[in-house]
Amino acid sequence: MSQRSEPSRLKQRSPKLHFSLVRMKRALLFLFVLILLVSLTGGLGYFQFVVKPQMIKTIIAGAAPPPPAVAATEAVLETWTPRLPAVGTFRAVQGIDVSSQLAGMIAAIHVENGQDVAKGAALFDIDTSVEEADLKNNLATLKNNEISLDRQRRLTDTGNAAKANLDAAQMARDTAAATVERVRATIAQKTVVAPFAGRLGLRRFDLGQYLSAGTSFITLQQLDPIYVDFPIPEQSIALLKPGEPLEVTVDGYRDKTFRGKIETIDARVAQDTRNVMVRGLFANPDRVLLPGMFANVAVIAGEAAKVVTLPRTAITYSLYGDSVFVVVPVALPPDGAQAAAQSDVSYKIERRAVRTGDVHEDRVAILDGVKAGEKVVTEGQLKLQAESRVRPDFDAKLTPQPIRPKE
Repeated sequence: MSQRSEPSRLKQRSPKLHFSLVRMKRALLFLFVLILLVSLTGGLGYFQFVVKPQMIKTIIAGAAPPPPAVAATEAVLETWTPRLPAVGTFRAVQGIDVSSQLAGMIAAIHVENGQDVAKGAALFDIDTSVEEADLKNNLATLKNNEISLDRQRRLTDTGNAAKANLDAAQMARDTAAATVERVRATIAQKTVVAPFAGRLGLRRFDLGQYLSAGTSFITLQQLDPIYVDFPIPEQSIALLKPGEPLEVTVDGYRDKTFRGKIETIDARVAQDTRNVMVRGLFANPDRVLLPGMFANVAVIAGEAAKVVTLPRTAITYSLYGDSVFVVVPVALPPDGAQAAAQSDVSYKIERRAVRTGDVHEDRVAILDGVKAGEKVVTEGQLKLQAESRVRPDFDAKLTPQPIRPKE
């Protein structure tokens, strides 16, 4: 009799046991698959949320920062006439505070505030009622003295009076005449007139107020022409001479340039500032320039010359000197095509010290440090470092902000 295998015997002996073994195998297989899926999901999660961010951080930290974008422009060769800048103040050719030589009450006002008046025009009157009464009394005394003088002259001519009586009568008549003239002069002085043609300011007194002698009643300014006084350092005296042209701008008329000439140069240099005062003369037919105005003066001195210029924004000013950032092309390696494919940056910057000269509006003359045709950064200097790569934009331009009115 052949021997049967143990499983067969077990299968025959117990069908229930066989079924249990199958279920156990399935459970073990399911548990294995479940563990495998959990492990795979955990591994993927760990890679996604731990390993991958760390890899990205490492790559970003090791990568070079992107080159900053900057605005750049070309240094231009221009023809400029040398200018000496200065700050001055306008003053009237003739300007006074109108006042009365005598005290009294204001009896009449003949002008208005801000009025243009001619030479000799009456401005205001001081009350003269007392002087008018004195004049009448003195005229009567003069008339009486003239009659006495005429009587003494006839008596002297006929030999009936002494010559001394005639002399006394003559003196009395002259004294009375002088008194009359003095009173008339006093009356005339109480009518204040304009000593020259000009424009009046604002009066400080009204009709009926008492005015002390010498008290300013109103200002009178001759506005056409007008002076401008400004200081120039002594090292520039050789460039100054009467008749040289001047240009002036004022805050009140920013879009307008006024042109005049040097009238005279002071005969001494101030010891405290080592400056010499210069006076310019400007025609002012529209009376827009007023005494006391702040003036930005430019003396046109010397012959025109070629200079390299840059926008003001290209200059970095500091206590250690002025400098600019020059944009320089970067030479590509032999495999330049591959390098260009990896990056479109082909420029770097060089920081150079410069020596500046005259300033014309928004441009500065560069006397040394930059040549015509070189590219210079005009915006974005704060984010730059020497020898760093940049992405220049040669078409970018700053848009000037509108001028805010002064309060």
